Amino acid sequence: MTEQYKIVVIGAGPGGISAAAHAAELNISHVLLEASPKIANTIQKYQKGKHVMAEPSILPLRSPIAFEAGKRETILDEWLQGLLQNKVNLKYNAAVVNIDGQKGDYTITLANGDVIKAEFIILGIGVQGNPRKLGVTGDDADFVQYTLDNPDDHNNETIVIVGAGDAAIENAVVLAKNNKVYIVNRRDEFARAKEGNLNLITAAIDSGDVECCYNTNPHCVELTPDQEKPGVFVLKTASGEISVPVDRIIARLGAIPPRALVESFGIEFPNSDPNSIPVLSAKYESNVAGMYVIGALGGYPLIKQAMNQGYEVVEYILGNDINPADHPLLESKLEHLPFDMDVDQILSKMQTDIPVFTPLSALSFRELMLDSQVHVFEPNKEIFKKNDYTNSFYTILQGEVNIVIGDRVIKSTQGNFFGEMSLISGRRRSATVLAGESCIVIETPRRTMIKLITSVDAVKRVLDETFIVRIIQEKFAPKVPIEQLQPIAKKAKLNQYRANEVLFSEGDEANCLHVIRNGSVTVSKKVGDKDIPMTYVAANNVVGEMGLLGNTVRSATITATVKTETISIDSDSFNDLLAKSPTLRETMELEVQKRHLENTKLESDSETGDILSFLMQQGLGEATDVLLINEDTCVGCDNCETACAATHGGTSRLNRKAGPTFAHVHVPTSCRHCEDPSCMKDCPPDAIHRGGLGGEVFIDDSCIGCGNCERNCPYGVIQMEYPKEKNTNFWPWMFFNAGEKPGDNKVKDGDNIKKAVKCDMCKDIEGGAACVRACPTGAANRISPENFIKVVNL
Repeated sequence: MTEQYKIVVIGAGPGGISAAAHAAELNISHVLLEASPKIANTIQKYQKGKHVMAEPSILPLRSPIAFEAGKRETILDEWLQGLLQNKVNLKYNAAVVNIDGQKGDYTITLANGDVIKAEFIILGIGVQGNPRKLGVTGDDADFVQYTLDNPDDHNNETIVIVGAGDAAIENAVVLAKNNKVYIVNRRDEFARAKEGNLNLITAAIDSGDVECCYNTNPHCVELTPDQEKPGVFVLKTASGEISVPVDRIIARLGAIPPRALVESFGIEFPNSDPNSIPVLSAKYESNVAGMYVIGALGGYPLIKQAMNQGYEVVEYILGNDINPADHPLLESKLEHLPFDMDVDQILSKMQTDIPVFTPLSALSFRELMLDSQVHVFEPNKEIFKKNDYTNSFYTILQGEVNIVIGDRVIKSTQGNFFGEMSLISGRRRSATVLAGESCIVIETPRRTMIKLITSVDAVKRVLDETFIVRIIQEKFAPKVPIEQLQPIAKKAKLNQYRANEVLFSEGDEANCLHVIRNGSVTVSKKVGDKDIPMTYVAANNVVGEMGLLGNTVRSATITATVKTETISIDSDSFNDLLAKSPTLRETMELEVQKRHLENTKLESDSETGDILSFLMQQGLGEATDVLLINEDTCVGCDNCETACAATHGGTSRLNRKAGPTFAHVHVPTSCRHCEDPSCMKDCPPDAIHRGGLGGEVFIDDSCIGCGNCERNCPYGVIQMEYPKEKNTNFWPWMFFNAGEKPGDNKVKDGDNIKKAVKCDMCKDIEGGAACVRACPTGAANRISPENFIKVVNL
């Protein structure tokens, strides 16, 4: 007998289970068809214990099935319980092979021959069901796999991971604890990975825990049954073939969307791009009337989004015109705007009027606006000030802004953007910006924009091109119109350098200069047979112009201290700039003379160069504020630690004794407040922020204790601690010897979750850092890298 239902949901992923559960709670006849023997097949294939995010965090969940961030196993169990509680009609091992008919009368044929009738169909099938294989001879060997279940099942094995995405990195890092692990990257960097995972794999490679084969491709897999290892993985490298005896190969190369199957149902795609998504209405209906697509197949890969869509699509099928789950949030965010429009009309206007956002899908833009703020400013209102340590990105929706650079004022109007200099460099604002007439701007957080830049090439391209033009104008030709600088900007090049990579060497031909876009460099000179570091140069500064002005060879070696990006301008373009800006040569020659005098003085002081080299080796090149202790004057009283603990609820955020020392300079374990903080990159509640005045990187009360920041920090300066009751007996004892030490700080009642703590530069304490103020000898100092030279000579 043929079964008949009003709604048939195909695919028991997050969207499918949410749709079926909502149909069940409304007593609508339905069935949920799952091709595998378990629900959520994609998540089942996550490695054991993987933490699953519930993003976007601000978006409310609209589903009868519960979902919160947590471990894979916990989430799967809760979903299964939710399906049982809602009495969802679920069929496992029910692979769909054919769909015929039309809205109101569909015939669905399963692989086992069963036939099901439906009035409406919801496709919630994922895109991970068909993993992309190695595509070489032997890729079907028993020891070749495409998922990792339990890392603890593997010990003392030689394992090769193939891939450069998050899944490959996570597998490599966790397996490296008990195995010899190689990771094969077809390119020379991990461009697709989240920043947190990028830091993890970089650290693992640097420490030798994982061996990386860059610019390498699989060639073939060979069986070796008579040898110790079951196989050999032959790889093609830039220098030839290499053979790696292996116990296991794990390929994490993504998946092939089931496009052919979906097209066989009659659903159309806009183009032949394998990654394209079906053409859908605003209510998720495809070109086939009565057939709806939700979740990853429709371009919505986040779990919470898919679950919300599962709820909404059932409502749409019933003829209910409900708003998306994010509608109230956006409505509240936009209600103060002077437009007689609804939410969707305002969002459409924003994308139309601001070109940098035009390439985004409507959903991606909604997500961006959930993170952003829209400001209506009065004329002359200060948006940000030069040297502020803010780094959000601004776009102009209406009116104009005035950008003040020295004695010049540049007007920027509707559709333009500003603030990208600090967004990219992580350094202080380079100009003051004031609101003009009828000024409405959108402020987008740096974290959101960095994610957008890495995922949408068109946005990155616009920002790169604009950054180059503006940096040339700011640094070299402030009075030259931008249109005259564009030909020079088109010739400029973006360059990427790894830590310790040389930009150019002393004695090289001087054929270009570099503007440091982000990161930092050291300048060193050869003294005898030794390279002596002379100075440190941070982002938004220029190096290499001395050689161009003198038309000579390089007088020093420039080396990246951390991962660094520069814009290089060749000698011909530089001469064009000199011709367009008559005062440029004189200004730069004065700066070169000043720098030459400083370098001459430092050349005779080898100890200063050695100390600067030591500081750069400790990663201080990416710091914006660091605690240094002069060992010659430190008496070991530990007042710095005690003051820190007393100021921060009983937990010191620094360890004076820990950390390296060279000569008289000691670097204790304390936050460096990096210009591009690794700790901020993978924080689910977005609890880590940079302050606006001192540039402090701090953690707010929304921390959920996931520990991502602790793991991502390369300097070990973040701790996980139970929140404690704040002690009030500290400053009298500290400064007036009242004979009363701080009492024990007890863990707060009900707080049984450890949360992240780190130095916040005592941002709310009048007078500045407690550690520095509590030092009786002045040995402790917090300084910026630009001032290292001054301090190491104390």
